[in-house]
Amino acid sequence: MQLIPAIGALLIVIGAWGMLTQRNMLKMVIGFSIIDTGVHVMIVALGYVTGGVAPILDGEAPVGAPFVDPVPSALVLTAIVIGLAVTALMLTYVVRLARTKGTLEVSEYKEMKW
Repeated sequence: MQLIPAIGALLIVIGAWGMLTQRNMLKMVIGFSIIDTGVHVMIVALGYVTGGVAPILDGEAPVGAPFVDPVPSALVLTAIVIGLAVTALMLTYVVRLARTKGTLEVSEYKEMKW
């Protein structure tokens, strides 16, 4: 199971590379979403237990069997909803800026620099 956290870390690196190297705001938002997905994968991988059973006490689970931790999965469900809202807000800003300025290139927005 060492592969899953590595995939999550790879997604985070790819998303960060996309955010830092692209000048198109839409591609930057996509990079943010990829980072968000990588973080979710890593959090779920932290709660996984090899050979674990679902944390439901129904009498069918063997006594003393390791349980998969449900807290990271619940936190990821919440984080997905929050990430969706943040991504929607970022896309709204990008669309509004594109309509105002007519371009998605960050270098064209000189009036926003300090």
